[in-house]
Amino acid sequence: MLEKTTRVNYLFDFYQTLLTPKQSSYMSLYYLDDYSLGEIADEYNVSRQAVYDNIKRTEAMLEEYEEKLLLFYKFQERQKILVQLKLMIESNELPKKLEEVVESLEKLE
Repeated sequence: MLEKTTRVNYLFDFYQTLLTPKQSSYMSLYYLDDYSLGEIADEYNVSRQAVYDNIKRTEAMLEEYEEKLLLFYKFQERQKILVQLKLMIESNELPKKLEEVVESLEKLE
């Protein structure tokens, strides 16, 4: 469950601007602010089922965006490369100049 929540949070971060304000608000309240379905339903004066359906549809949309744009996948791959480069730097396998390049890359994240 935690792994799914983490993934949805990342996808939400990457694709939030592609969502409607209502979708964005529901996802933010549910995943970031840890509101229950009932609390969100009370806030918007709708049923719990309506909130649940909206969140599930939005999760599916986020997954579709990821399938097409691969922003989260590319982010994960960059993180793996950064870890490998850091290990190489720490073991003195690479020149010092490369360390500066890696630090610059990290700042972009």
